[in-house]
Amino acid sequence: MNSYVTPPFLSLAGKKGLITGIANDKSIAYAVAKAIVELGGEIIITYQNEKTAQYTRPLAAALGATDFLKLDVTEPESLETVVAKCRDTFGEIDFAIHSMAFCKADDLHGRVIDSSEDGFNLAMNISCHSFLRMGKALEPLMAHGGALITMSYLGAERVVHDYGVMGIVKAALESSVRYMAYDLGPKGIRVFAVSPGPIMTRAASGISNFSHLLEADAHKAPLGRTVTIDEVGALTAFLCAKGSSGMTGQTIYVDAGAHIIA
Repeated sequence: MNSYVTPPFLSLAGKKGLITGIANDKSIAYAVAKAIVELGGEIIITYQNEKTAQYTRPLAAALGATDFLKLDVTEPESLETVVAKCRDTFGEIDFAIHSMAFCKADDLHGRVIDSSEDGFNLAMNISCHSFLRMGKALEPLMAHGGALITMSYLGAERVVHDYGVMGIVKAALESSVRYMAYDLGPKGIRVFAVSPGPIMTRAASGISNFSHLLEADAHKAPLGRTVTIDEVGALTAFLCAKGSSGMTGQTIYVDAGAHIIA
């Protein structure tokens, strides 16, 4: 029996990158990390604080992560410190996954015109501006090109009940992807937003009536189901590989086709 060899256009052998946003083994970022490692990539994984580290440290070890670093984008210089350690460890970076978002419950479920200034700014800082900062910090480490990938949701372009301010923030995030792709394209750095359908993750648990959202998407999706974190992981890993080298600036849906149905 012939052993399977990963085609060159899919292989990530020798590629090195940074993955943020793993909370547990149900996280989209965890599935992305797993898919990248399976294709031969080397990774550094971050954790937000010591409380979350107790859940993510074993996952980082199981994935063979080269390093496990604290990253809290609300703390000054935290992101820049992580990137400096990536430089010291890897020299260059070939890909980075931005999978972090936060919005206060009142701003998530209430009317957007009632959102607090502090809450809006916090959601925008963590969920959107941190991606811009990541791109700036990693640019010098991507001298030979690379891929920057963030996570979005359909609420960026359509009103989703109980998604509130986060819908506005995700719209800004998707716009950021396009402008970053324009700015960084001459250096061979490609930028994407991946937009999964609803998946039951820890972050999703904060959305009211999320189980109804899952059922509704499964009903309307052309494939007649919702997607898995492994499907999102596989797509994201592909965007880090040579096979996607002619792509940039896009929001790419992986939602069983639900986004095409009004």
